Amino acid sequence: MTLTTTTAVTRADETSAPILEVLAARWSPRSYDPTVAIDEQALASVLEAGRWSPSMANTQPWRFIVARRGTAAFDTIVSNLMGFNQAWTPNAAVLIVNIAETTDPDGKPRGMAAYDLGQAVAHMSVQAHHEGLHVHQMSGIVAEGLREAFSIPENLTALTVTALGTIDTPEALGEEGAIAREKAPRERFPLDEIVLVNE
Repeated sequence: MTLTTTTAVTRADETSAPILEVLAARWSPRSYDPTVAIDEQALASVLEAGRWSPSMANTQPWRFIVARRGTAAFDTIVSNLMGFNQAWTPNAAVLIVNIAETTDPDGKPRGMAAYDLGQAVAHMSVQAHHEGLHVHQMSGIVAEGLREAFSIPENLTALTVTALGTIDTPEALGEEGAIAREKAPRERFPLDEIVLVNE
């Protein structure tokens, strides 16, 4: 836990207005310690944070597939990731497939399902960081492969996968470009570029 906390603090950036430390220090590593198993209580808290996130008309259109390292489900998720994601994710403690319920029981589209799923995953990422864990979200997935492997119904769509675990050193990634990317400063657009109107 010391490594996680220390690294999180060193990655915290100076913000233009005060925000919660857990938000200022949150970042998305790719280097995870393969020797550390997930703390089950921490994982339960992460999932609970997603459960209690807001959604349009309280439809709660999020579903999750949770797979721990060492299980067949975990290996199946890894095999349905794209490119470099397959190289580093095996060291994560948990992989979570984030799924949106895109139509209701009557077949009507849930237009805000992806937005609501994003809110749930954002809540989960903040809770994870609070628990001393880190997450990395990936859109480079083979959604149809995941659908087939896990028999995901047609009204549900896998949108992203989240890696969750305890951070390791950047050097553990092995590849020079990956190490440099892991150490690179965090960057955000300034507020006056993203706030279009502020009267």
